Amino acid sequence: MEFNHADLYEGLADAIGDRVAVVCGAERRTYAELDAEANRLAHHLKDLGVRPGEHVGIHLCNGVEYVAGLLAALKIRAVPVNVNYRYVEAELLYLYRDSDIRALLYDVEFDARVAAVAGDAPRLEHLIAVGGSSAVPHAVPYEEALRAGRPERGFGPRSGQDVYIIYTGGTTGLPKGAMWHVEDLFMAFGGGNPYGEPRATPREVVEEATRTAPMIMMAAPPLMHGAAQMATFITWWMGSTMVYVRKFHAAEVWRTVERERVFTLNITGDAMARPLAEALEAGSYDVSSLCVVSSTGAILSGAVRDRLQELLPNVIILDNFGSTESGYTASGIAGSSPETGLRYRPNATAGLAVLDDKLRPVTPGSGELGTVAKAGRIAFGYYNDPGKTARTFVTDSAGTRWLLTGDLASVEPDGTVNVFGRGSQCVNTGGEKVFPEEVEAVLKGHPAVFDAVVTGVPDERWGSRVAAVIEPRPGLHVTEAELDAHCRRLLAGYKVPRAWAFVAEMIRSPAGKADYRWAKQVLTGG
Repeated sequence: MEFNHADLYEGLADAIGDRVAVVCGAERRTYAELDAEANRLAHHLKDLGVRPGEHVGIHLCNGVEYVAGLLAALKIRAVPVNVNYRYVEAELLYLYRDSDIRALLYDVEFDARVAAVAGDAPRLEHLIAVGGSSAVPHAVPYEEALRAGRPERGFGPRSGQDVYIIYTGGTTGLPKGAMWHVEDLFMAFGGGNPYGEPRATPREVVEEATRTAPMIMMAAPPLMHGAAQMATFITWWMGSTMVYVRKFHAAEVWRTVERERVFTLNITGDAMARPLAEALEAGSYDVSSLCVVSSTGAILSGAVRDRLQELLPNVIILDNFGSTESGYTASGIAGSSPETGLRYRPNATAGLAVLDDKLRPVTPGSGELGTVAKAGRIAFGYYNDPGKTARTFVTDSAGTRWLLTGDLASVEPDGTVNVFGRGSQCVNTGGEKVFPEEVEAVLKGHPAVFDAVVTGVPDERWGSRVAAVIEPRPGLHVTEAELDAHCRRLLAGYKVPRAWAFVAEMIRSPAGKADYRWAKQVLTGG
């Protein structure tokens, strides 16, 4: 056995098969039951001709089928690919094509979108429909796929170098697939022991999970985001139970915490923390089992964190720092918030540094700004994008390979990292990354739009909301409603601007680049 997710899970299924591995609503599976379900699906995919290294898309809401799909792909050394279920047809077609998926598990809730674009994805040959009958031609129902496969294993040997891809936003506004070797992914997200040194051997992971009393852990975000996937594996490496809701709804989260006696809850910044706090104030729930709330993927503002802490006085609230490409790298220290400054303490084994423009560490206590970077266990590139790979993954004069995260920071004398923000203009709205270039391009495609600049403006619930400054074509008139409808045909809803300003002339730099500071002033009146 190597540090391979499928090998490790099978070891756990053999050792603690009667423990509950996953719960979603009324559905639950023990480790052994989930292993058998994933085996059946893996054999079906293999019988269809899906080979090691080929890609399997997962276009599902949270549920047992999602994690069975992840495990099934990994069992046959195929590569799972997450698909954002909010994407509209144009975005889906791009992702299906860019990721070269050979097979797709999808929820019948998304039938119309899948039917509209699947035939235009040249490598996509096999469709498996989850949740009922599908109108998509040639789609195989999930239950039929399970019946066609065998519950036993019988798969070939695997490697720590097998590949895992997590799609995330790219600098051009289009999603990019961060590629990991599974051993590096395992180590970057806790190494089987999120509270200390990584496990020394795969056998030790299984032995420690067997000896440890299981906890009930819950990931509130969607599994289409890497954070929820990694939280699931971390839970399993501890021999514990992972709980989901199919889609995030604050009251349902608290009902689930009460029903399942959840011990730890993973959320995504203010976009989840605020409605969770509101639901706690409006309803009555027994949350006495809850001890930890951990936020990843988006920062908790101080006001929202304080409000949640008042409602949960006996619960530890954590802010974690990391990325899809870097893994979990640091934890927020007391008082860290966007209002007062974001301060993080790097993990002892993270390999985190702040580098100057010559890839040298900045001097602690100097106040010098640099780019947050990570070496060691990191992703090895972006699928189908050698240019972005070369810009993001760089090698210094000593031969150390670094991931440049794009975050600007300084370092205190004690090693605390002060993060000031992204160097790019990425808008993080409720944990979703929105890149201005993509939205600007869509807006410029409207016949009445001459120019557009998109940026983020503050929002109490979502942290930021997407906003646009529009210069109409001379002699033409366009309304917010028309532009909203235009965007919704081409973009997921969270990318559509929520605030608008119309100007007679756009202000740009002499080089033609957008002046985002000016755009924010126009939009906020500042």
